[in-house]
Amino acid sequence: MQHLLSKLFLGFALLTSLSCKAEAQKSEATAATETQAPAEVVVGAARTDKYIDSLKGKRVALFSNHTGMVGDKHTLDILLENGINVVTLFSPEHGFRGTADAGEHVSSSVDPVTGIPIASLYGAKDRMPAQDIMDGIDIIVTDIQDVGLRYYTYYCTMVDLMNAAAKYGKEFMVLDRPNPNGMYVDGPILDMKYASGVGRLPITVVHGMTLGEIASMANGEGWLKEGAKVPLTVVPCDNYTHQTRYELPIAPSPNLRDMKAIYLYPSVCYFEATPVSLGRGTDFPFLVYGHPDMKNRTFEFTPRSVPGAKNPPLLDEHCYGVDLRTVTDDEAIAQGINLAYVIDAYNDLGMGDKFFRNFFELLIGRGDIRQMIEDGKSADEIKATWAGDVEKFKEQRRPYLIYAE
Repeated sequence: MQHLLSKLFLGFALLTSLSCKAEAQKSEATAATETQAPAEVVVGAARTDKYIDSLKGKRVALFSNHTGMVGDKHTLDILLENGINVVTLFSPEHGFRGTADAGEHVSSSVDPVTGIPIASLYGAKDRMPAQDIMDGIDIIVTDIQDVGLRYYTYYCTMVDLMNAAAKYGKEFMVLDRPNPNGMYVDGPILDMKYASGVGRLPITVVHGMTLGEIASMANGEGWLKEGAKVPLTVVPCDNYTHQTRYELPIAPSPNLRDMKAIYLYPSVCYFEATPVSLGRGTDFPFLVYGHPDMKNRTFEFTPRSVPGAKNPPLLDEHCYGVDLRTVTDDEAIAQGINLAYVIDAYNDLGMGDKFFRNFFELLIGRGDIRQMIEDGKSADEIKATWAGDVEKFKEQRRPYLIYAE
């Protein structure tokens, strides 16, 4: 009996030891998981093994700007270093170097570093490159950082180039980059009678897609002219999902200077269609709003002529308004499109319909929202009217998503 008890005791001790060891290993693994940083996102342009060989022997046109960087090297330099024959550069709004004001005419020119011709597309006739340019290329490569809003014009230029590629029988490639507002979908689907330079496709205001996904959807849904399709290649990002909080290493345009401005952009851009300043010409564009006649406001600012905002709204006028820099990034993301800011200024100024310009409909994409504001509807009541559009678009875009939601 004593021998049996001894064996049982030793067995119990061994099981206890193994259990403790397993728990210790589990704790160590958990701690390692909790402290391990998420894998770094690798943009499409950095994955040269996925696309360089396919570009060799072809005449390449590159659509990019100052955001087309991999570390400290521009994608143009990467292509040239790998022996790719880049014959043309296409530039969007703000120009190839990203320094032009919003809406400013950008002339075609020559890149001073490489001597490669730059063909400006922003403001071009029919939004179409000239035939002699298209005749001289085989493939258009896109590498540019978008911010995920329907009225942000870089995707519009990409779609214009896809139309040109379809018309002239050229290939198309997107070196994909993350969408910093890719975590959610919000806003009405564009009523195509309001299609314009700030709205090209029937998508929600916040579409939650990368440029590679939008290109795939435009191709697949027949959204190119006459339902045409282009031979399309998307080089995807690595280690990216739609829930990745991706911080842009470079400001995508002169007045979107930090992530808070990018997160607030879905809510405040509509001030561009009103008399209210949203801080262009200050050190905090898209982070404030105000007007000389706004009442009982303690925050003040005065727009000045500065690079990237040479002639801002309310130039040199002393404005009173609201400082949105107190809104946290998490709050800005969680609120999505928040029309409460526009409603606040509308109610304060008491201008009635004179508060809005027709540009408002082009930005919001629907014809009835102005009236809702004038009728005293709340931001939540207005948001509820496009809930169906959000669900419809999320389902429609699903076949074209490259990255997990």
